[in-house]
Amino acid sequence: MWGTVATMRNSCTCLASSLSIAIFLLQIPGDFCVEIIGGNQVSPHSRPYMVLLKGEKICAGALIAKDWVLTAAHCALNRKSQVILGAHSITKRESEKQIMYVKKEFPYPCFDQDTHEGDLKLLQLNKKAKINKKVSILPLPKKGDDVKPETVCKVAGWGSIHNNSPQSDTLREVNITVINRRICNDEKHYNYNPVIGLNMICAGSLKGGKDSCNGDSGSPLICEGTFRGITAFGLPGKCGDPRGPGIYTLLSQKHLNWIIKTMKGLV
Repeated sequence: MWGTVATMRNSCTCLASSLSIAIFLLQIPGDFCVEIIGGNQVSPHSRPYMVLLKGEKICAGALIAKDWVLTAAHCALNRKSQVILGAHSITKRESEKQIMYVKKEFPYPCFDQDTHEGDLKLLQLNKKAKINKKVSILPLPKKGDDVKPETVCKVAGWGSIHNNSPQSDTLREVNITVINRRICNDEKHYNYNPVIGLNMICAGSLKGGKDSCNGDSGSPLICEGTFRGITAFGLPGKCGDPRGPGIYTLLSQKHLNWIIKTMKGLV
């Protein structure tokens, strides 16, 4: 699900408006869908940090502690939603699967459904995961550094492999490249609608054909072995279109600070 679910906006005073971000980006030197397009099926259970979320629609997430999952804020869940660890197939019975439920959701307080800023959410699980070779924790980055253009990243998920197709039954992954925000904001791409801001990562292929898509929302973006972002949105119905590369929420320092404080019960 690529950032299309309506979510109540939390009241929060954020430091920068979309306009100020746009002005700032214009000064930088030139340097809405989610499934895996152009990728391949991974070896079963080879991405043990991946979490399958079966809510109103399929989403994904990353296990970041034994009883905490990080996903996208726009992924709609309820008390009956299943949180499945150790999954490769959505439909098949697998002994590796650990099925859990959400004890409490913690959406990022500055999430804005219109601008897509702050599209991240913590899920506290009803019990702790049993860590093994098929289920393991994905460490958070030590610093909330930006990701440089041309960096090669990977994203996995159970999303669609073609536009308007059903989600994939098995976990797939694709390599994508970080694209300069200046390019993603130009008139040939998002044209500042919405603004691809400093707390977002634009990634895909300028030639198209490599992307996340419907059903991949919340999947972790891993760049050079480090967890750097969360799958957020793209152009609806145009996964893999070079005019709309996938957009990911950057695990910036302010996001990391909020995650750590929330898990410690300090917010």
